[in-house]
Amino acid sequence: MKEKKKDQGEKNIVAVEEALSKSEQFIERNQNLLIGAVAVIVLLIAGYIGYTRFVIEPREQEARAEMFTAEQYFEQDSLRLALEGDGINLGFLDIISEYRMTKTANLARYYAGVSLLNLGEYEEAIEHLKKFRRRDQMVGAMSLGAIGDAYLQLGETGNAIRYYKRAADHEPNQLTTPAFLMKLGMLNEMEGNYKEALDAYQRIRDEFSETNEGRNVERFIARVKTAQE
Repeated sequence: MKEKKKDQGEKNIVAVEEALSKSEQFIERNQNLLIGAVAVIVLLIAGYIGYTRFVIEPREQEARAEMFTAEQYFEQDSLRLALEGDGINLGFLDIISEYRMTKTANLARYYAGVSLLNLGEYEEAIEHLKKFRRRDQMVGAMSLGAIGDAYLQLGETGNAIRYYKRAADHEPNQLTTPAFLMKLGMLNEMEGNYKEALDAYQRIRDEFSETNEGRNVERFIARVKTAQE
């Protein structure tokens, strides 16, 4: 029995040695190819780091400085100036066009979408808001909710409901989630979708009872239950 184990062990050692030998032979035969591949990877990494440090980061800083005035106009509700600029300072649309691939240009899309929504240009608002990359918890949810608002203004209640639900489900938190659940519930209730409305209201009650919406949701729940009878 011990002899069999010994023989098996020796066979395993031989198999390992053969595998190592084959690996060494492969490396020797393809040495130049492997060195070239490693060199390409190193160059790609170095190029990416260099591009980020010497191209993207300076453009990012420049874009942030350029967008400062547009943000001020936005806060003052001078939305057309915020969008299109004032002839001296760039607006959000200019930032999007001139500083593509920067985080600032992405944020400008959100600002542009909300500005267009408030100016009544709903289809254009949807276009910008859909292109906005939702990296932030709060702003991401608000962008989805703004798309819902735009669809609601266009009379597309099905799409509005869909985006309010996405807004409510986007990285749940105590601020945006109950607010969009309330919008979702109210719109479903208006459309006669009482089960969906009740689900939204009950989720507010069960998960967000300490919020303003949570403290006032019981009357909405009671109203929907009465409508279901």
